[in-house]
Amino acid sequence: MYAPEGDTSWFVRDRLGLFIHWGLYALPARHEWVKHREEIPDEKYQEYFQRFDPDLYCPERWAAAAAGAGMKYFVITTKHHEGFCLWDSALTDYKATNTPAGRDLLRPMVEAFREAGMRVGLYHSLIDWHHPDFPIDSIHPQRNHPDREKMNKGRDVRKYAEYLRGQVRELLTDFGKIDLLFFDFSYPADKTKPADWVGKGRKDWDSKKLLAMVRKLQPGILVNDRLDLQDVAGGWDYQTPEQFMVAAAPTDGGKPVVWETCHTLSGSWGYHRDETSWKSLGQILFLLIDTVSKGGNLIMNVGPTGRGEFDYRALTALEGMGEWLGRQGRSIYGCGAAPAGLTVPDGCRLTYNQETRRAYLHLFNWPLEHLYLPGWQGKVKYAQLLHDASETPIRDLPDWQAHHVALPKGTVVLNLPVVKPKVEVPVVEMFLK
Repeated sequence: MYAPEGDTSWFVRDRLGLFIHWGLYALPARHEWVKHREEIPDEKYQEYFQRFDPDLYCPERWAAAAAGAGMKYFVITTKHHEGFCLWDSALTDYKATNTPAGRDLLRPMVEAFREAGMRVGLYHSLIDWHHPDFPIDSIHPQRNHPDREKMNKGRDVRKYAEYLRGQVRELLTDFGKIDLLFFDFSYPADKTKPADWVGKGRKDWDSKKLLAMVRKLQPGILVNDRLDLQDVAGGWDYQTPEQFMVAAAPTDGGKPVVWETCHTLSGSWGYHRDETSWKSLGQILFLLIDTVSKGGNLIMNVGPTGRGEFDYRALTALEGMGEWLGRQGRSIYGCGAAPAGLTVPDGCRLTYNQETRRAYLHLFNWPLEHLYLPGWQGKVKYAQLLHDASETPIRDLPDWQAHHVALPKGTVVLNLPVVKPKVEVPVVEMFLK
């Protein structure tokens, strides 16, 4: 039941954010779920805790790279599923201050990004593979341990839920205004799953109590949809599809919702040294433009190294995004889906700024001199290439000519340069009547 209580106004304007996944998993450097995938026990995983020393960590550089990429907000993993905390939590010893890093890593990050003019979002895992009261379930690293049943005796998820609320209270009390909270993740029990599937959902976290505390501590904060409260009014503010492109804008009960799709620059969220599936700049821009054309936000992820730096491949991608957005940004910020009836040819995407009444045609396939827009007759006052403000003459296609090129009446023609401009994705800005 969609009835958002958080302030979505800035979110649907800013459109682009940075996700950061950083924790002990940066040291093995082979996926943030490495503890789960390789079924690593706590005593072996402790080696990463004892060696976590990001001596090159400079959050000001991170913030500068994100701002330079055109990102307007960021979300940082305060604690991922491994249970390790980036801040000096009073509720656990499993935190950055007790590693060779010897300091709170979250506070200077929050301050640096705020100083760079970006809004602050915090990710917090609902599950915790390190906490002694978190049950060993079907996705726990020790799920196949021969003594699993014995090890589970005495574990109390209700005590863990108190711990979870206590840590969220710290985060929302000690770090100033927080704009966004990204919980991850509930997985309710499913009768279609194997018998040993043990799900976790709203009852385990006491999600309603947790959410009420969040709303009280930080009025106006945005909360995502992973608390297993999708059917509760006010239970979430925005949807978070992950690692796929939506075919159409998400809805809830037929009602449009605020949404954000989250993607990685490569295949993993945490730093993965040997990964080779890094997205090209063209792919990243297509993700961004396609998402905004459907009324959504894009948050792209970087997994910093164990020494506290953004990988050179991530920096290259961020620089490319910034170069493009530096000139094409007004086709993204403040934009969303176009009004019904404004359709575009294959190989194009259209975004629209309702306040300025400007439509932005993104050209992924450069046409030969002419681009036809059926149904646009009488709707455009003026058109120009956005990157240099050079005019692109627009004219009505005479009915006789429309017949010869198999186009309907009411078609207009954009006259474009024969040679594609040296822009990754050229954009035509159209001023509507």
